[in-house]
Amino acid sequence: MPTSQSNGFELEAADVEAHITDKTRAILIGYPANPTGAVMGREKLLALADVARRHHLTVISDEIYARLVYGVEHTCFAGLPDVRENTILLGGFSKAYAMTGWRIGYAVAPKEIIAAMTKIHQYTIMSAPTPAQVAAIEALKTGEPDVVEMVADYNRRRKVIVKGLCEIGLDCYEPRGAFYAFPSIKRCGMKSEEFSEKLLMEEKVAVVPGSAFGKCGEGYVRCCYATSLADIEEALDRMGRFVKKHGK
Repeated sequence: MPTSQSNGFELEAADVEAHITDKTRAILIGYPANPTGAVMGREKLLALADVARRHHLTVISDEIYARLVYGVEHTCFAGLPDVRENTILLGGFSKAYAMTGWRIGYAVAPKEIIAAMTKIHQYTIMSAPTPAQVAAIEALKTGEPDVVEMVADYNRRRKVIVKGLCEIGLDCYEPRGAFYAFPSIKRCGMKSEEFSEKLLMEEKVAVVPGSAFGKCGEGYVRCCYATSLADIEEALDRMGRFVKKHGK
């Protein structure tokens, strides 16, 4: 589905409904979003739930970044009225508990859907590693203060990178979730892949071309701020030189 910076990269229920066909069985959403950092508000999610209900569709809601939100409240899709029986909620530990690579995730859905998923899952992977399961349990029991501290630190980095990108001339929508900024690079007159490659070769700064996420991502790049504040500031300085050299 197309989204744009003009509406905060949020899905519009009317647009989704316009794309539904006789073959449509489910709607997959992912908010807070990678790569934009967008967060869907409750009212828009309610409108989407209404579309799904009227068309008898399952909603698969990937909420892996649910704990990483700034200045807004995350709305769990499965917690909306009258949607639980038609929702598959996906989550995990990699983002909220900094356990990327530990491969601990979960799905929450009606019993019959989980049973069907298990038929496939049990023959594609044995199970999550035991040490990772023990760590996940410990994270749930005692990790909350660390999550709060981490989110606050991400928020500081978020403000620095967004302000910095705008100051060097790369218009940047303010992300409300996850740990990505998604600035526009259109003033440089390059495709996002060309911009990313030149930036890497000339200034040794790695970003992801927006085109990697679909046609609507062209003209943008994804900048991850899950790194130190010092590295973010150094990257902004280097990007500033690059934009000054190539900007129009």
